[in-house]
Amino acid sequence: MKGYDLSLNNSKTYKTKIMGVVNANEDSFYQKSSFNTFNVVDRIQNMINDGAEIIDIGAVSSRPGSLPIEQKEELKRIQPLCDLIYKEKLHEKVLFSIDSYAPDVLRYTLDRGFKIVNDITGLSNDDVAKITAQYNAQIVIMHMQKTPKNMQDSPKYNDVLRDIDEFFTEQIQKAKYFGIKDIVLDVGIGFGKTTEHNLTLLNNLDYYKKFSCELLVGASRKSLINNIVPSLVEDRLPGTLAIHLESIKNGASVIRCHDVKEHYQAIKIQEAILTQKRYF
Repeated sequence: MKGYDLSLNNSKTYKTKIMGVVNANEDSFYQKSSFNTFNVVDRIQNMINDGAEIIDIGAVSSRPGSLPIEQKEELKRIQPLCDLIYKEKLHEKVLFSIDSYAPDVLRYTLDRGFKIVNDITGLSNDDVAKITAQYNAQIVIMHMQKTPKNMQDSPKYNDVLRDIDEFFTEQIQKAKYFGIKDIVLDVGIGFGKTTEHNLTLLNNLDYYKKFSCELLVGASRKSLINNIVPSLVEDRLPGTLAIHLESIKNGASVIRCHDVKEHYQAIKIQEAILTQKRYF
């Protein structure tokens, strides 16, 4: 592996938080994460009971090969769920994140108690930055090469760690310029990366601690697992847990996942092992 200067890494640590996933679209790569209005309140409440501190809501698939949709259609999908969350005052029990980069969707959800903007385009749109700052929301800046439609078409980097380092440096400056105070970084596992790129990033997450921002990792049931051990989406929970536990050891503090209960147990066991005093 190339030698990387980690001397600037910040030693600050953050409490590990689980971000549960709910999809308001029917074309999610993992169908069990999709909702209907008859069970969504129970599902979110179960996630809260199981240990989620953040619920991430999205209405547009970002799986490889997916196409964008009109902002009007995205808002149409998100409104019933958002209104139900607000009516039931679920936003008073847990933090809600909106997985979107559509300005109208962001305004609608932030007006109804959402506190986090999860932007897979990494603040490419100035309006997203302006709205996030206006609502004093947290921003998740994710790195993605190209777009979901073509991001997995032979992704290439000069140096994946340094290329994403440069991206984060620029986008953090942009966020601060617009007045955003709370920034989380996401290296974008599976978003324009080969298996080798993903593994390099997971092994070197602490390289990005120098930014003094929380790090988010979301590898839940992704094809990276299938590339290492061939498996259906439904059978990738063990691989997901392995990736996420290692990510926490390497500096991640926000884990985006579909299986909250299983993650909570695994994380608590890991924490108990790592904090236990050594007597021998």
